[in-house]
Amino acid sequence: MIIEILCVGNELLSGITLNSNAHWLTGQIAGMGGIVKRVTVVRDDLGEISAAVQDTLARKPDILVTTGGLGATYDDLTLEGMAAAIGKQVVLDNRAVEMLKKSYAVRKLNYDLTEARLKMAKIPEGSTPIQNLVGSAPAIMEQAGRTKIFCLPGVPSEMQAIFEKLVLPLVKEGVGRFVAKEINYSVRGVTEAMMAPALVNIVESHPRDAIYLKTHPRGYYRKKTPQIRVQLISRGSDEKDVKKRLGAIAKIIEKEVARLGGRIC
Repeated sequence: MIIEILCVGNELLSGITLNSNAHWLTGQIAGMGGIVKRVTVVRDDLGEISAAVQDTLARKPDILVTTGGLGATYDDLTLEGMAAAIGKQVVLDNRAVEMLKKSYAVRKLNYDLTEARLKMAKIPEGSTPIQNLVGSAPAIMEQAGRTKIFCLPGVPSEMQAIFEKLVLPLVKEGVGRFVAKEINYSVRGVTEAMMAPALVNIVESHPRDAIYLKTHPRGYYRKKTPQIRVQLISRGSDEKDVKKRLGAIAKIIEKEVARLGGRIC
């Protein structure tokens, strides 16, 4: 199950806003066993958005998730960019208008449907609007070739609610049965470079998607003793096999740390 993420917003590229949406999405997808192949971030620019969508569709992922750019302001251009990329026009959609009204009603907001607010109901022709009960702007679902596209709001609470309800079940269904088990070691007295040869041997002796093995530097203990974290994840469809693999690799790591003169804290 291959997923790509496209985040839209000037604020993400100017240091104003941390891209927490990408961090959250990748964690949710990986936790279900999906594979995020790429995260792309572009400005609020029609050409940039359209080009990014076209590039992504050329790689034919199963799902493309976009975040941001669905609002009422002049620089909310995600749907126009997506429409241009797939050769469509944006049109005022009656279903999206009703969803907008419902969003306001749920939150007891007595807003007039001004031209600016109706902009949020203009979607690529033939796309499916998705109700947003946390915020205002409807999300959008579109099919382009083999890729299912979900355009989600940029506000994290809105994005997360829609993703959990509609997109995550599709990821789970596409992946099938999935089990993941994890061990983390806090190691002193050993550097990443010292552990590297053993880790290469471990990774090369297992199927690519069966394990994730990574060292993370953690500075120095009392300014002189190197510290690292060793992260090991075993994954697959059979829980017994996953646990067995995890245990076998864990023993190799523990022996290697001891051989190198380090210790697990």
